[in-house]
Amino acid sequence: MVYLKIDELLKNKKKSKYWLVKNMEGNYRTINNMIEKETISIRFDTLEKMCDIFDCDISDVIVRKKGKNKK
Repeated sequence: MVYLKIDELLKNKKKSKYWLVKNMEGNYRTINNMIEKETISIRFDTLEKMCDIFDCDISDVIVRKKGKNKK
């Protein structure tokens, strides 16, 4: 399973979902789906924007976990 570590990045930066929604200029539902690991696809420009917002590398955002377990 491939997922985004947004919740961990938010905790490390001591920021909220609402802060991320505002900075991503997206909607709450989309961002929440990414945080809850319910997203099935993501655009490269979205990943790039996240890296800029969190000031991190792509490897800090995306993780691959072997197996089919969700969350």
